[in-house]
Order: sequence, then C-alpha cells, then structure tokens
Amino acid sequence: MSTIIGENLSTIPWEEKPAATSAPVWRYSANPIIHRDAIPNSNSVFNSAVVPFGKGFAGVFRCDSKSVSMDIFAGFSEDGVNWTIQHEPIVFQGDEEVIKREYRYDPRVCKIDDRYYISWCNGYHGPTIGLAYTTDFQTFHQLENAFLPYNRNGVLFPRKINGHYAMLSRPSDTGHTPFGDIFYSESPDLTFWGKHRYVMGTVNGDASAWQSKKIGPGPIPIETSEGWLLIYHGVINTCNGFVYRMGCALLDLDQPWKVKARSRNYILGPEMVYECMGDVPNVTFPCAALTDSATGRIAIYYGCADTVTGLAFTTVDELLKYMREFPLEIEG
Repeated sequence: MSTIIGENLSTIPWEEKPAATSAPVWRYSANPIIHRDAIPNSNSVFNSAVVPFGKGFAGVFRCDSKSVSMDIFAGFSEDGVNWTIQHEPIVFQGDEEVIKREYRYDPRVCKIDDRYYISWCNGYHGPTIGLAYTTDFQTFHQLENAFLPYNRNGVLFPRKINGHYAMLSRPSDTGHTPFGDIFYSESPDLTFWGKHRYVMGTVNGDASAWQSKKIGPGPIPIETSEGWLLIYHGVINTCNGFVYRMGCALLDLDQPWKVKARSRNYILGPEMVYECMGDVPNVTFPCAALTDSATGRIAIYYGCADTVTGLAFTTVDELLKYMREFPLEIEG
C-alpha cells in the first residue's frame, strides 16, 4: 500500500465506495453540496478550494454574481459538506497596483508552515496567477502576481522542494484557451519565479482523446510514498463544445517535472444532470482535495457545469492502481 504523507484527518467527508461501482472515483450521494444560490447575489458557486482549519474547514469559493462578475469569497464549515460562505468578496491588503481588481476566479488554497496561500486566475491586463496569504481567513495579504499574462491554474506544492517554493501552472492565451500544457516553476521568495520545466501535455489522437485539447493542474498535489499524486483536468473539443474531465498522474518527489505514471482513462467525467447541465455544460473541474494519511482517503471538491459544487471520493491506492491498469505511455 502507498501512504499519504501528511496529517491524520479522520474528520474529512467520506462515503464508502458503492458495491456496484468499478470506477476509481465515486460521487457523494447528496451532490451537489453547494448550490448556485448559496449566497444572496450568487449566480453560481463552483471551482472552489477548501483546507482543514481550526476544528473544521475553511475555503475560498468562486461565486459569480447575478451580473456575472467573477470573484472569490471566504467560507467555513464544521463538516466539509455544509458551508457558510461570506456574502461579500475577499478584500486584499497590499500594493495598490497589485490589488486592483479586474476579475478573480478558480482559486486554490495551500497551507505552507503557518500560512494559507491562495492562488487564483487574476485579471491583470489578461489572466495571470494571483497570490495571497492569510492566517485566519479574515485578513488577506496579496503578493505580486506570479507570472506575466497569460496563465491559468496556478497550483502550489504544499512544501518547499529543494529549498524553493514550487508551482504548477498552465500557460494560456487571453481567450477560451484552445491549447494548454502543464509546467513547473520555482521561487526562492514567492515573488521571482523561474527554472520553468515542462511537465506534461495534451494527448493527440485517440490514445487518450478526453485530454486532447488542453490540460491543467487541479487540487494541491498530494505527497505520497511513491511520488506527488496529481489530480488534473483534461479537455476534448467535441461537435457540441468542450468537455472537461478529471485525470491523475504521479510526479517524482524531488523533480516534479518528471512524470512517473499517468492514466490514459479519465477518473471522473460529466454524467449526472448537475454536471451536464448548467451555465457551461459538461464540466467536472477539480480544485481541492482533502486527505487523511491514516486511511489514504481523498475527498475531491469539483465544479459542476460551472454552476454548482460537487464532492467525490477515492483513495490513493485506487488512483495508483488505476494508473497501473490503464497506463498512458510517458512522453520522453
């Protein structure tokens, strides 16, 4: 058995795998856990990130308003399922030039030492990676943008690697990106980012067509005894538009730009009504994962049809086994 390196968190949400399910990931029976009208002015609540905090959980949520303005909001939960989301978006402290708001969406939250770091797609003359930190989810300090436009899906690693902060991201363009590969970058101080390394890209042809258009990192990478377990999203462009599904890969612990394994099959895709119907149909978009090192359990939070938030479950062994059963040939 592979083990998760981290805390024992027996309080994370969990449901056992249904007996009739052969898939490596299974949905929470009461999905969606957060509906589109969770706060008074929200049109949708999706693509959001959560972490253990205090005696429960805290999170940063993408809530698009009824004017379809994209912003991020803090929220809290005792059980990781029932959430209270603040009605006003996060207000950041920092350099006046940096905290100017164009739009904010698709956050991730990563705890490093005593700080909770938030990364998100930040509007700054085009999409780039915004960074901030908090210690209490009440006061938020915004840092410099990590990259020049255009970039999306900035995801920090939960500890320094070889003495440096590390991040995965997906360089993009200013529109609905028709391309996208995952890259690794590192920083000594969370301000200056460099040593960019290619991690992995799309798959052309029918070897793994569900991820043929673009891919991007999802939740914070999960450290295991075998490597960094990465849950990511992949996109195919069909005659009816883009379809977003989830996949998984295993990255080297010391050189995370080196891919040790990757599944050619997706692990979760749009099937349920709330995943197939909404503001953007056919989307399952993972942004957070809670883990319990004692059991290997993983609870995945994901956006459904760009409208509501769903919850799904798996284990580290389920995903590693699935990559072995349905391997994708690793790029040289």
